[in-house]
Amino acid sequence: MDQPQTAVATDRRQELLERIVDHVLEHGIARVTLRGLAAAVGSNNRMLLYYFDSLEALIVTALQASEHRFTGMTSLFGGFADASVPIGRRIRVAWATIADPDNRPFHRLFFEIFGLAGFERERFAELLGVIGTEWVDNVAGAYRAAGIGAQDAEVLAHETVALWRGFQATLLSLEDDAVVARAADPAMDALVARVEAAATRS
Repeated sequence: MDQPQTAVATDRRQELLERIVDHVLEHGIARVTLRGLAAAVGSNNRMLLYYFDSLEALIVTALQASEHRFTGMTSLFGGFADASVPIGRRIRVAWATIADPDNRPFHRLFFEIFGLAGFERERFAELLGVIGTEWVDNVAGAYRAAGIGAQDAEVLAHETVALWRGFQATLLSLEDDAVVARAADPAMDALVARVEAAATRS
């Protein structure tokens, strides 16, 4: 008897999560309250807390789930780790994926939640930990595999992620892809040159 009930609960949680993702991608989270979100997705406070524990946990879960709506973002670091492709090419492809207009709704939600977490660090400590390490760890691992020493790989990984995120924010603020591309393309070329030079030295 327990197994079917568990399956039903899992299905119900996933159904609610999909509705929540729909809502926050369209409306953001700046004015989200548990009561308002419950009403928007046809549920109630008690059920949302049962499935997601807290509003903070729900917001983080929604951000993670929303990424799966954008296939380029979910496959980003799988491609970046492909050692059969020159590392410079991987950097440029990764940036092209991030800059794809189809991924813009995810970036809007990411930066909104990131900004909120910056003001309320204790509430979102887990999220900030993931944001601070996940991309950098993936990039640094690819750089080490390309032959770059561990210390240089970490420094270059931080630079790479900072560059990507800076231009992500610029895309959102300007909404002019051509202007951003004119700035981003030479910046990526300069980064690629430094990464390739570091790989050659090692």
